[in-house]
Amino acid sequence: MADSPAAEHVLDERGVRELVGTAAPELATLALSRFAEGWDNVTWRLGADLAVRVPRRSIAAPLIRNEQSALPRLAAALAAEGVRTPLPVVAGSPTADFPWPWSIVPWLPGRQALGLPRRDNSGWAAQLASALLALHRTAPDDAPSNPARGVPLAMRDDSIRLRLADLPSRIADPLGTMWRSGLDVEPSTENVWIHGDLHPGNILVAGDRLSALIDFGDVTAGDPAYDLAAGWLAFDIEGRHVFRRTTGGRYDDATWIRARAWAAAIAVILCHASDDREDLRALGLDTAAELVSEAELPAP
Repeated sequence: MADSPAAEHVLDERGVRELVGTAAPELATLALSRFAEGWDNVTWRLGADLAVRVPRRSIAAPLIRNEQSALPRLAAALAAEGVRTPLPVVAGSPTADFPWPWSIVPWLPGRQALGLPRRDNSGWAAQLASALLALHRTAPDDAPSNPARGVPLAMRDDSIRLRLADLPSRIADPLGTMWRSGLDVEPSTENVWIHGDLHPGNILVAGDRLSALIDFGDVTAGDPAYDLAAGWLAFDIEGRHVFRRTTGGRYDDATWIRARAWAAAIAVILCHASDDREDLRALGLDTAAELVSEAELPAP
């Protein structure tokens, strides 16, 4: 994966403040400071309780639209489980000076789970499972589509096999076996809402509690197994036991086999992360090690 691409449209503080003023003039005088810049969006903190999410390139514009469309339909169910989301307070539209949609969202407290020790995450494993049970309900026909997330595994087979070929055999061989196991089971017939990018970087925690799920740009309809891969991305084996047990009988064995296959695929993808995302590359390697370690355990 290449390093972070250059921004196609750059807004300074004055530009962001003018943008806010077009849609919410009552907020335009609040304190404004640049907080973070990713591949797709720049986040500015607005006052004490808000943030502005602004696309930095055209490919990210549909992701903002996805959040603006889907989160009003999903946020309440997740909030009932004690999990907040970046539900837009203002769904900003393109202007004469800025060509893409943008949003003002709540400032969500908590810290990313990315980089936290797996053993420390077990405390919110049940809460994440409950949040997914609330999320994974039948999606409407107008749900955002996504060509890569929650699709049948066969649609990603060529891409994953190519990435596996670039990894050392000690990683590629066991992960390849898990991927093929997912291909061998029946594909999903479900078409439910899924987060679509549920890794520890998009999970916020406060103490030992899950506080928020963020970055719903890849939200879509599809196989819930894609989200369940978080069991291997975030937890150790004890946490996964809690995670799976909390879901009860909602997901069958084939779904969990596909979930493990997706975890293997996501680990492979993250192992190829760019040089400026060492945190994601480390997550990929750690998840691969977790998957291999679990596979080496004796059968119960």
